[in-house]
Amino acid sequence: MNIAIVGSGFTGLSAAYYLSKKGHSVTVFELDTKPGGLAIGYKERAWNWSLEYHYHHWFTNDKSVLALAKEINHKVIVKRPITCSFVENDIYQLDSPLSVLKFPKLNIINRFRMGISLALLRYNPLWKPLERYRAEPYLKKTMGNTAYEMLWKPLMDNKLGKYAKSVSLAWFWARVYKRTPNLAYPEGGFLEFATHLQNVIEKKGGTFHFKTEVTNISSDDDTTIKYITNGKEYIKKFDSIIVTTPSFLFKKIANQLPENYKDSLGKLKGIAAMNLVLRLKNPFFSEGTYWLSMCDIKSPILAIVEHTNFMDKKHYNNEHLVYVGNYMETSDPRFSLNENDLLKLYDPWLSKINPNYGNDVISFKVFRAPFAQPIVPPNYSKLIPSFHTPLKNVYLANIEQVYPWDRGTNYAVELGQKIANLLSSS
Repeated sequence: MNIAIVGSGFTGLSAAYYLSKKGHSVTVFELDTKPGGLAIGYKERAWNWSLEYHYHHWFTNDKSVLALAKEINHKVIVKRPITCSFVENDIYQLDSPLSVLKFPKLNIINRFRMGISLALLRYNPLWKPLERYRAEPYLKKTMGNTAYEMLWKPLMDNKLGKYAKSVSLAWFWARVYKRTPNLAYPEGGFLEFATHLQNVIEKKGGTFHFKTEVTNISSDDDTTIKYITNGKEYIKKFDSIIVTTPSFLFKKIANQLPENYKDSLGKLKGIAAMNLVLRLKNPFFSEGTYWLSMCDIKSPILAIVEHTNFMDKKHYNNEHLVYVGNYMETSDPRFSLNENDLLKLYDPWLSKINPNYGNDVISFKVFRAPFAQPIVPPNYSKLIPSFHTPLKNVYLANIEQVYPWDRGTNYAVELGQKIANLLSSS
């Protein structure tokens, strides 16, 4: 079959790879200049490796993407970095059951309650019975108000905003159940991995069109894509089309979709990601911390992630690279701030942790992704769109369909493999 794929994130790349392996002809259309989707990266002149716009890593049980990396012979690095939490102006390492039991801000009863609450999720393989419940009432009831208000409410509220109280327990379960102490990272960065995969697909006969805007998809007598590249408009016919964009973008480029289907897609909500990346001369954290969750309801920052405490700074000209990360709605005033104003907003909180970091700043820039985190209410499984759409031979495979798992390149790869298998068997 001659198959078009809209989007070169890891769902699109995975679908293209597995379809091309089975002898299908694939053409990938991408608005950006390079592959990777939400895991796209960039490289400064003196760096040997690229860095993602938004922090990324794999867990060691991310079977689909690790299997793909092995299959295309891309090296993966595994380490155990330090992850901590910022609580009441102090930093605590809370990344193991023992560290939770030693946490001095809670009394022994609350520590045990929180440990048991999380263990009930961590060692429970069954998510389906959980999805009808909201996460917040469960956490308050099992671990108690004290632990929830101190550690979890700030993270839930600062990440999910108005959706914090309505998110499903199944979503929270997935974040606890899948977590591993060891983390993995592709050699060279995610951009290098995506480009490697692109090269493999091209060797199998696949074609990529970058800097190309898909403006319309239709399925009258033929299934066609209208697209603009280099200022010229083209229309091309395909046997099938796979759309990997978020659903709200699919609605914009598929004018023939019936209104009731568009309405169902409109029920799917999501929030944006924004990261300020700091290039520093010296480490930001004094103790080698990779990840710091900001457990303070007043903090304008959700997490501080020092990438070079995970991957060696030698790959980045011995610079120390730090993400100052957030999720929010695109209507949030912070989302439209330029990097200078954003750093001014963040500076008092960054200075609490490292008063001298400002003297080490080489440069900084901000990256935004308008749709990076699907919002998962109770019974979300009833909202998930099928791969099949009302348009003949047009399929949808995107981040909103990886439930119960949270967004991530592993599940994007798994999703791409599923849609490839579906088309190959049809």
